[in-house]
Amino acid sequence: MTFDLTGKKVWVAGHRGMAGSAICRRLESEGCEILTVGREDLDLRRQAEVEAWMAANKPDAVFLCAATVGGIIANSTRPAEFLYDNMIIEANVIHAAHLAGVSKLLFLGSNCIYPRAAAQPLGEELLLTGPLEPTNEWYAVAKIAGVKMCAAYRRQYGSDFISVLPASLFGLGDHYDPTQSHVAAALTMRIHDAKLQGLESVTLWGTGTPLREFLYTEDMADGVVFLMKTYSGEEMLNLGSGLEYSIRQLAEAIAKAVGWTGRFEFDTSKPDGMPRKFLDSAKVHELGWRASTSLDDGLAAAYADYLARLTTP
Repeated sequence: MTFDLTGKKVWVAGHRGMAGSAICRRLESEGCEILTVGREDLDLRRQAEVEAWMAANKPDAVFLCAATVGGIIANSTRPAEFLYDNMIIEANVIHAAHLAGVSKLLFLGSNCIYPRAAAQPLGEELLLTGPLEPTNEWYAVAKIAGVKMCAAYRRQYGSDFISVLPASLFGLGDHYDPTQSHVAAALTMRIHDAKLQGLESVTLWGTGTPLREFLYTEDMADGVVFLMKTYSGEEMLNLGSGLEYSIRQLAEAIAKAVGWTGRFEFDTSKPDGMPRKFLDSAKVHELGWRASTSLDDGLAAAYADYLARLTTP
């Protein structure tokens, strides 16, 4: 099955975020009309507003990547926001897409929805087979609800709504904040500051041993556009790079990109989070897609983007 995007109106919900902005860049070569709307003009948490906007703009396809996101600190201190915002955004957009007769919708999930102690690599069939990782439980519950909503609307209404779970993202357009960022962005900020201040060491949370699979933003965007065009099914699909690194290895790779030569120390009183998150991406590989960007190349591009944003008013 092929869903041709040429000439179609495609709404990227969450176009200013890291994932959404990457998808917009990728769609520029698809010959489609890209629809975007900012939160100042449309609050995705308001059902009536979402339904009215969808009815007025009539998108043919939707990439649903709008979300309230953050790292361990954000998840731990803002559980109500992470649960409410994400569940209500998903519910409103998915239901409005159904009412408006949207031809296809792709929901962007998260690899954090798998059980903490699940067997590795993480196959799609392992969803809901055990307890979640406590440090991101609220976000995970909301993302699971989004996956299940797409499946439910497909079963009951025949809606061509699909779900894709990317590995941990890094790259262009990341969110840089001392307490709210994901690990790659947070480490980039800290190591860059250490370089400027001439520090000899940087202290990291936890042991540095948790393993993570990292996916470059532009690879993610290419993968989801590929699946929007070629995949139709109730089963969610993993989208990974196939390469995993410890948090320590990630920090060392970022230090190399930044040009900082100090040492790392570890505060083991702080949580590690899930010990390992490595996706089994065999199914998307069988469909014909693989990531193409190395960690070093992706981090170099991400750091250049970070520096450019520091100098842009």
